[in-house]
Amino acid sequence: MASRHSRAIITPGKLALLCLAMCAVLAATIAIALVSGTMDVSFADIMHCIAGTLPADDPVRLVLFKIRLPRIMLAGLAGFSLALGGVVFQAVLRNPLADPFVLGVSSGSAFGAVLAIFFGLGFSIGVPVFSFAGALLTVYLVMSLGGRRAGMESSTILLTGVIINAFFTAVIMFFISISANERLHSMLFWLYGDLSQGRYLQLAVLAPVVLAVFVWLYSLSRELNIITTGDEIAMQLGVNTQTVKITCMVLVSLLMGVVVAFSGLIGFVGLIVPHLARMALRSDHRLLIPVASLGGAVFLIAADTLARTIVSPAELPVGVITAFMGAPFFILLLRKKGSQWSRS
Repeated sequence: MASRHSRAIITPGKLALLCLAMCAVLAATIAIALVSGTMDVSFADIMHCIAGTLPADDPVRLVLFKIRLPRIMLAGLAGFSLALGGVVFQAVLRNPLADPFVLGVSSGSAFGAVLAIFFGLGFSIGVPVFSFAGALLTVYLVMSLGGRRAGMESSTILLTGVIINAFFTAVIMFFISISANERLHSMLFWLYGDLSQGRYLQLAVLAPVVLAVFVWLYSLSRELNIITTGDEIAMQLGVNTQTVKITCMVLVSLLMGVVVAFSGLIGFVGLIVPHLARMALRSDHRLLIPVASLGGAVFLIAADTLARTIVSPAELPVGVITAFMGAPFFILLLRKKGSQWSRS
């Protein structure tokens, strides 16, 4: 009853207010990330850059606009996408433990990317396409193997995803081990999440995909709300659950394929952020999708800032930071799995 009531009082004003609040937090996080690093940069320097009073060849300007800003924007888009994928997977499978990393979709994307690099394909087209194909293959395997006899039982699908995740990880390590390609060996860092190669060209490819997928998935908010009540009720209310689930899976696969191709494997963002948003906002995806997505951007920008400053002048893969936070969180969710989810 509480969940239905919370959905009934959702208004455009409340949605806009929450999104503005999250955008303010995101702007503050970006500002802090811009001034954090091995080179001292102040907020005054940022204002001078915005005003155009710093010379074009000033080191501060170069660091801000050539290194830190594209990296921060890539972290934001990647975090936004991973949290969005987590929200959708948790709704479709009705399981708080579901996210693209745990289900193996991210590993499938990484497998496709490594395969493309192994055969000498470039990052402009080949790697993203193979990465998307790997994600799509993973979704197909998880849904066909996990749902064939269990009737889409979420715990069985989740376990299947974990197994496939382990398999693709082993295959990736096999390719890296037998390859003499130095570039492939350097991808060990990328496999744990590497945002240091962020470039404006990558952002120009990633941003339209993220926006288009977000708008499409947000248009399915009502259907996702109904699906979380159960497939039988959803079908009685006129929702074609199979079509909605397949559409969501393909869209998230596309998103993960592009994100993983540019940022590497970053785990647990799609687990932590959506669940925290769900705890605060309950189960209405009209609020969950935008708020959790923006929260994912904030989370990953903060994690990447910590990754590049905690052992400065060296840096850690951002996936190490998210795993340190995500593994205990996953264990906590595992102990409490299903305590309130089915009744939300």
